[in-house]
Amino acid sequence: MKQLSQKRTVLLLSFLVIMWGINWPLSKMALSYSPPLLFAGIRTILGGIILLAVALPRYRLLNFKKNWKAYLISAVLNIIVFYGFQTVGLGYMPAGLFSAIVFIEPVLLGIFSWIWLGESMYPLKIAGLVLGFAGVAVISSGGFTGSISAAGILFALISALGWGLGTVYVKRTSDRVDSIWMVTLQLLIGGLFLLAAGSSTENWGNINWNVPFVSNLLFISVFVIAFGWLAFFTLVGSGEASKVGSYTFLIPLIAIFCSSFLLHETITLNLLAGLCLIIISICFVNIKFKSRAINKIN
Repeated sequence: MKQLSQKRTVLLLSFLVIMWGINWPLSKMALSYSPPLLFAGIRTILGGIILLAVALPRYRLLNFKKNWKAYLISAVLNIIVFYGFQTVGLGYMPAGLFSAIVFIEPVLLGIFSWIWLGESMYPLKIAGLVLGFAGVAVISSGGFTGSISAAGILFALISALGWGLGTVYVKRTSDRVDSIWMVTLQLLIGGLFLLAAGSSTENWGNINWNVPFVSNLLFISVFVIAFGWLAFFTLVGSGEASKVGSYTFLIPLIAIFCSSFLLHETITLNLLAGLCLIIISICFVNIKFKSRAINKIN
């Protein structure tokens, strides 16, 4: 895949972090109007339909007969496992704590990228990945009461595992599978499965189709699901997967700021301490490339 310019990379990363950050409080609000699996299925199906309008003019790049297995595997890992376990798991513990566990994914992604993509792994990068997750954990550690559900922890870890493996798989197939078709079909295939699972275990009559829910659903489907996944895999396909993954540590930070505004949740000192760790993390993960350039000059 063609390398992105620095300006476009910054714009895509900024869009992704903001949209995926605001997704957490918006999803929490939406789940008060809809059962989890039906909500997950509807939003991913809508996201896939939106991207289908973008993908259809590129129908020659579909190559469905050749690439159907790649589309299916990506849908299973990135949509069914990631969104399915994430949405159900949110019912077992506070959203902030759950998201902190899910965002061990960049650490897993750094390890998977080293194993399967041949990306470099060195002490500073390892330290950065660990510090990034520590920052997320610090941000989400305060203010939680009650017991922590073992099932919730398990669902969060499975969700993170699916996302990490799915990201590496998409990166490995990026040379032979069109990125827009990959995102579109993973959303449609995964969304249909989630919708079928929701229809068999939940009640459509429990969805409250009011203005707040519909507007929330449309925003998430368009900006978080459709364009968010497209931006993510565009970034992953054009650079180091683990490097892109390091910036996703900022997503829970945005989520907490947005939750404090939309859901009136309190901003604490944990947030400021976590922010410092996250900034250091991103510097550590990216500094190696600059140091190599300096060494070559010297």
